[in-house]
Amino acid sequence: MRLRYIHGQYEFLQNHEKAITEPEKRGYKLNDAFNNNNPIHVELGCGKGKFLRETALKNPDINYFGFEKSVKVAYRCAKSVFENDPDNYFVVYSNGDILKEVFEPKSIDRIYLNFSDPWPKPSHYKRRLTHKSFLEVYKIVLVDDGEIHMKTDNNDLFEYSLSQFEEDNWELLMVTRDLHNSPYKQDNVMTEYEERFVQEGKKINKLIARQKYE
Repeated sequence: MRLRYIHGQYEFLQNHEKAITEPEKRGYKLNDAFNNNNPIHVELGCGKGKFLRETALKNPDINYFGFEKSVKVAYRCAKSVFENDPDNYFVVYSNGDILKEVFEPKSIDRIYLNFSDPWPKPSHYKRRLTHKSFLEVYKIVLVDDGEIHMKTDNNDLFEYSLSQFEEDNWELLMVTRDLHNSPYKQDNVMTEYEERFVQEGKKINKLIARQKYE
């Protein structure tokens, strides 16, 4: 379902205490957004924020940034902030490919890729968030033992991502093609999409990858 444009949604994000808009245009380093040295986790494509908020609630000693490139979706995420919302996250209205511009090198402990756009046409593969060009960016901003956690219902994207990680010298710490019928289901926080897919009986793929060092 296509979201309806609402007048003033960008201005709403600009003035919202939980939102950061286009930090790359202001030369702003997101490492400075919190006044602490807690680990940083980043979700690329946070949608309406269910996973972001629930994970932040469970882990108050971790700083979270949820990137969302759609102003319509980012607006709805910020609009749905509730009373007693956790204070250890921000919604970032921007593309995930600007990570190296807005984070210091070796400063992110974990990146989440939850149900990213599969870009099914081969001519669009370079837009996939596990394409080698994105993996190079992740290498710059992740700490040496930093991890990428990926979930998707799209089998083609998952197999493609596995091959990209292997070819680019990443260690696969965990791989499952049926998350909700696996031991890894414990402590799993579902996204909005994931809840719907599970109700429809779809299997969820998940992997955890870490860069190898000689």
